[in-house]
Amino acid sequence: MDRRDFVKSTAAVGSAGLILGSFPLQAMVHSDVSDTIKIALIGCGGRGTGAIIQALSTKQNVKLVAMADAFADRMQESITAIKKEITDNGMDASRFAVTPDTQFIGFDAYKKAMPLADVVILATPPGFRPIHFEEAVNQGKQIFMEKPVATDAVGIRRVLAAAAIAKQKKLNVVVGLQRHYQKVYQRWVEALQGGAIGDIIASRVYWNDAGVWVRPRQPQQTEMEYQMRNWYYFTWLCGDHICEQHIHNLDVGNWVKQGYPTSVKGMGGRQVRTGKEYGEIYDHFALEYEYADGSKMYSECRHIKGCLNSVTEQFDGTAGTAPRPGLIQTRKGFTLMKYDDKMDPNPYQVEHDELFAAIAKNEYKFNDAENGAKSTMTAIMGRMAAYSGQLVEWDKALNSTINLQPPAYSWDAKPQSLPDKDGWYAVPIPGKTIAV
Repeated sequence: MDRRDFVKSTAAVGSAGLILGSFPLQAMVHSDVSDTIKIALIGCGGRGTGAIIQALSTKQNVKLVAMADAFADRMQESITAIKKEITDNGMDASRFAVTPDTQFIGFDAYKKAMPLADVVILATPPGFRPIHFEEAVNQGKQIFMEKPVATDAVGIRRVLAAAAIAKQKKLNVVVGLQRHYQKVYQRWVEALQGGAIGDIIASRVYWNDAGVWVRPRQPQQTEMEYQMRNWYYFTWLCGDHICEQHIHNLDVGNWVKQGYPTSVKGMGGRQVRTGKEYGEIYDHFALEYEYADGSKMYSECRHIKGCLNSVTEQFDGTAGTAPRPGLIQTRKGFTLMKYDDKMDPNPYQVEHDELFAAIAKNEYKFNDAENGAKSTMTAIMGRMAAYSGQLVEWDKALNSTINLQPPAYSWDAKPQSLPDKDGWYAVPIPGKTIAV
């Protein structure tokens, strides 16, 4: 698959991740809001718990009927949090309809939960996303899945194949790149695409912050359990923080450019977060992407405490500049747009509101999977460039055969990355590591 064929085959994604128009939904059974829409939650961590609370907060008659996770304790923590949120917000308690018989634990739990639902929410660590998405599509489910949608090119190709089937089946798919559902971004991007600053010649995207949690190793854990509990620090599960978080900013860059990079080069490494508890991932990346028209996207992401934090995007054009979301200025500093988003609805809620409204109306409206895959691939190819120290081209990256996944999903299976006798994991070394 070359880049032209890839882009052509996955075109028609609108500026807000929407396919324009409505189509009859062959597999749907919900004709109005009085019908119950049954939901299964796959992945009961913090993001999954947040996503299901947002789904249960929609106006439709929705019920959570099944839950699946690898860990029983994580599921029970999620159940407690969901019930508390329902009580605190005065929601109908019957919206939580999970019973002990519909709580499924283990690596194959998703296969047991999905048949009970009309809609599935996929929120496990992203390394599992391709197999879960594929199964949901095969079962004909409407889908909300978190970003990123894979951690390697093999997974991306699997998601793209399933996305094509989802389109044929007219299954709604929303991906948690919530900026597409945020008014300030929608209006800002629309103006930029309309030529408000002329031709865009440089994009700058940033996710620089202090980082996230660390979960210490426990004596009784197998290596598989340890890595899954501490999933953020293993590339097969997380994709590195360039995929897990910086994807949001890279996605905005692609959205504004209405395309995807042809190549990337740059660097990264571990300067501060060097302990064993940080697994194998980097703590900083600095990359230069190039698009087909020769314009550049300069990308930074960092997880280091005590440094300047910056999570934003900005664009420079031939006739002006867009220094932050919602703000557009001429070259002489005259303000063309200054959007105040203080009263805008929460985009995390909006993406669920719009998805469940479409389902209740029997509409086929959302096909975010293709763009989600391409923006995830943008992050993956950036990681490839930093890990290897080489220029990485889109075509070669997309067709990479490096599969990061373990040979089997079980508690006694061995991930490909294992610690040495002293507990240290091999960290990619630019100039030596083969990443494509």
